[in-house]
Amino acid sequence: QVQLVESGGGLVQAGGSLRLSCVASGRTFSSSYVMGWFRQAPGKEREFVAAISWSAVGRVYADSVKGRFTISRDNAKNTMYLQMNSLKPEDTALYYCASRPDRIHSDYAMYDYWGQGTQVTVSS
Repeated sequence: QVQLVESGGGLVQAGGSLRLSCVASGRTFSSSYVMGWFRQAPGKEREFVAAISWSAVGRVYADSVKGRFTISRDNAKNTMYLQMNSLKPEDTALYYCASRPDRIHSDYAMYDYWGQGTQVTVSS
């Protein structure tokens, strides 16, 4: 079993910045696991935000956040981060940390483990 806990959400003004963190634990978790971020706004489907490979070399971003968000990970701490800059009201959503073995995917159904989410609200 793998447990994921997100933190760092909050209320910010448009143009502001926020950094999300996700700490992984559990006997089955490995630093070789891919980790990623998804988000879901009320009434909308869960969408891919970004993902990162175990080496932190492979990184994939949704077009909507490319150039504004940066994903990173610290394997020694089993922690993943999402640095969010130039935030927009449309970034408002519940942000979920997720993980899976081996390869990066942008489909939420391909991820095995999920956190409970952290709320990000961006005011206009």
